[in-house]
Amino acid sequence: MRSLFGIDTSLSILESSKRIDPSRSPFIKARIDVSHKGVSLSDMKQQIKGLEIQDSTFKITYVKNEDLEVNETARFEERRKIEREIGLLVQGQVDLLNPEIIFGIMKVRDGWVFGRYIKSESVWLKHQKKPQNYSTALSTRVARAVVNIATPHPEGIKMIDPCCGAGTVLIEALSMGMDIVGSDLNPLVTTSARKNIAHFGFECEVALCDLRDVTGRYDVVIIDMPYNLCSVLTQEEQLDMLQSARKLAKKMVVITIENIDSLIEQADFIIIDRGVAKKSTFSRQVIVCQ
Repeated sequence: MRSLFGIDTSLSILESSKRIDPSRSPFIKARIDVSHKGVSLSDMKQQIKGLEIQDSTFKITYVKNEDLEVNETARFEERRKIEREIGLLVQGQVDLLNPEIIFGIMKVRDGWVFGRYIKSESVWLKHQKKPQNYSTALSTRVARAVVNIATPHPEGIKMIDPCCGAGTVLIEALSMGMDIVGSDLNPLVTTSARKNIAHFGFECEVALCDLRDVTGRYDVVIIDMPYNLCSVLTQEEQLDMLQSARKLAKKMVVITIENIDSLIEQADFIIIDRGVAKKSTFSRQVIVCQ
């Protein structure tokens, strides 16, 4: 079982029409939209020479490639030297403090890449300060990761979180413009969820409803299995929840602190991937099923 946080995705390097908003991921720090590739730095310089930037200030930043060995990574002085040399080749107005455009230059295994450098905004951190919080709720970072795992390509996808609690998963999905609704059987937490969602300026249907009574069809269902001293579920109750989820969608992402593999199979789901989110000595399994 791999760690949910054990994958280094600190930088996304994209070409052509592929564009991922780096703020979607709690792991990606930045994105380079590759416009130039070169087998050597001198080759890259030849390509960039004469590049003209109109109506916008810019700066060049050397992006360290953490995947390369330490001895392959340029030292500070060398990085600044490369930034200056590339910057002198670009025609336009340089602004080192508040540039309107940042270009990244980066060494990769088969040469060099250059392109627009887009920094990630840690949106999920802003969602930590909710009016209503519960100690057992997912962290905003884990919730954001779970939503992206559930729906990597959200266009046209309808999601539901039928055990939404205080709405942590709902808020992360809504902040990324995703189509999601929520429900819960506890009137106290549905009220809290609505307050939290409205606090961040979002709108979302949050129904007071038992999972077994939820109707409709969705593309993905996300379930954070209830737990704590007041939410001890028998295996029969857990199976009932999973079978009810199966009626709602063909794909499910379930978060659990227990081993429920056999129950997932009994609910007619197949486990296709899994990971673990750890916090100190406490861990949750994140299981992708279809």
